[in-house]
Amino acid sequence: MSEPIDRRSVLKAIAASTAVGLVAGGGTRALAAQENLKLSKAFPFSFDSLKEMARRMVGEPYIGPAHPAPEVLKKIDYDAWGKISYNTDHALFADERFPITFFHLGMFFQKSVDMHVVENGEAREIIYDQSYFDMPPDSVARQLPKGAGFAGFRIQEPRDGKLDWRKNDWVAFLGASYFRAIGELYQYGMSARGLALDTAVGSKPEEFPDFTKIYIEKPETSDAVTVLALLEGPSVVGAYKFVMARGKGVIMDIEQSLFLRKPVSRFGLAPLTSMYWFSDTKKPTAIDWRPEVHDSDGLAMWTGWGEHLWRPLNNPPHIVASAFGDENPKGFGLLQRDRQFDHYLDGVYYEKRPSLWVEPKGGWGKGAIQLVELPTDDEIHDNIVAMWVPDKPAVPGTQFDLAYKLHWLADEPYPTDLARVVATRLGNGGQPGQPRPKNVRKFLIEFLGGPLVNLPFGVKPEMVLQASRGTFTDYRMMEAVPDGVAGHWRAQFDLAGVEGTDPVEMRAQLTVAGKVASETWLFQYHPF
Repeated sequence: MSEPIDRRSVLKAIAASTAVGLVAGGGTRALAAQENLKLSKAFPFSFDSLKEMARRMVGEPYIGPAHPAPEVLKKIDYDAWGKISYNTDHALFADERFPITFFHLGMFFQKSVDMHVVENGEAREIIYDQSYFDMPPDSVARQLPKGAGFAGFRIQEPRDGKLDWRKNDWVAFLGASYFRAIGELYQYGMSARGLALDTAVGSKPEEFPDFTKIYIEKPETSDAVTVLALLEGPSVVGAYKFVMARGKGVIMDIEQSLFLRKPVSRFGLAPLTSMYWFSDTKKPTAIDWRPEVHDSDGLAMWTGWGEHLWRPLNNPPHIVASAFGDENPKGFGLLQRDRQFDHYLDGVYYEKRPSLWVEPKGGWGKGAIQLVELPTDDEIHDNIVAMWVPDKPAVPGTQFDLAYKLHWLADEPYPTDLARVVATRLGNGGQPGQPRPKNVRKFLIEFLGGPLVNLPFGVKPEMVLQASRGTFTDYRMMEAVPDGVAGHWRAQFDLAGVEGTDPVEMRAQLTVAGKVASETWLFQYHPF
């Protein structure tokens, strides 16, 4: 499901061949802006030429990224890597609003990525040099060969009029095709990926293609950074264009062209990767001192026919893949809706982790939003993946062109006008003080906002319930929650008659006077 990379190490880390003929004369305008870096000779470059490169490479044998001096890299463990910092005197675009610095190679990031700067239709490779990095005199990294390469990059920004190179980054590309942004609450959390290939497909191993070449354009405006990338894997070659703008949060406009070398069973486009260990929905006794631990608490979907769906995440007993069929979806995302610090009590700021919303551009046709949930016993593993899987078969010779927008925000960018689900809780069925029936589970769902805010006195919402098996008993629509928040209601019911351990698919929605009043709650219940 995931590469052997510790997600906590990646988050902490965020808080190639030697080119010939270094430029000494021509191209003085471009070189003057980057005189603090060693650059290769210039060559013509554009997004169209990158797509042509990818189209040509799909017919060639897969080589993959370079692994320079692996015997040295495996010694650059987390502690040694943490002592290596980029010398900001060598930042790319150091005088611009968004300077760019680079990550060093190490034990967890052994594949080098070719970095380039692009200006006036020409690209130059940025040549790795140890002088770009500050490291201890006895650092094992000093044993790397010349031109070893970089592991990734990050984009910095000034805050409060100052540029703090230690913590002022707002985008980071590091490892395979993973990238992150801080959102509007200034915290990293979940990730996006260029592509997800055969995630949780039986015994077939998941493939992790890499961004092997990065091209960073000299900014033409002060509020956006454009990055182009070549993606390579045994099964696919792709060309990507990212236009990343910093505003309330981070908005990324993405274009991609993908070319298939080999067949792929689960071809995941616009994939989102997150972590969900436990929440107030269901927590094993004394598993951890904190009330909740997760980067995201649910999958939100806005279907092509206009329905808003909310699926709380699970930490399932085994790998589970769910598919939500759709045609031309309006959007989907993994969200962190619970923003209360005292629900986490942790200094790593789970309550500030970004929500990430995918907004398709153009018609995506028929397919499914697929959710893969893996069991985990710790917070260091990314165990949640959400992605779009098209109906079109992913077979050799196929080309996929896709455009979409990523919104790294605190909430989804186009929230419904209906009431939203703000909590899902499970407990023992039956009534307190009475003998509890066996194999009966109680559910309590909290709804907030929308038409519930202005209900006439004495009017209660009604709930429409469905389940793939079992029967509902002890249904109660509880009065407004006594917390002084208008439009806050609870629905409670028991699910009985469920035999075995196969999951139960559930669906619920509130109505008022026969009209839909809430988004649709979906839940996959695992009997235990």
